[in-house]
Amino acid sequence: MSLEPRRGYQGTNLVDILDRILDKGLVVAGDVRISLANVELLTIRIRLLVCSIDKAEQIGLNWWRYDRSLVAQEDTEAIITRLEQRIAELERQLALAPSSPTPPARTTPTRSRKR
Repeated sequence: MSLEPRRGYQGTNLVDILDRILDKGLVVAGDVRISLANVELLTIRIRLLVCSIDKAEQIGLNWWRYDRSLVAQEDTEAIITRLEQRIAELERQLALAPSSPTPPARTTPTRSRKR
């Protein structure tokens, strides 16, 4: 009989695993191909990246910032008001700009028809 003290199991818990995955990232990739008589009918490519938002931005993945279905849309009235203000500002700038002389009229050479 051994007199050594028993140690508890020192395994990794789920929180530690998730923390590590989100910190480092996890990539799962695979292809599914369906063929019949050596003729490829369907190919499905699966790519899965699991990581934190901070890690994703570090590696240049930030598509969710520009996806219209995920980004809150402005009210239509607010968009129209903003565009009207921009148009008014551009018209004001055009009115203040020094007027340039009009370019000379362009003449198109005419061909004489031989009959």
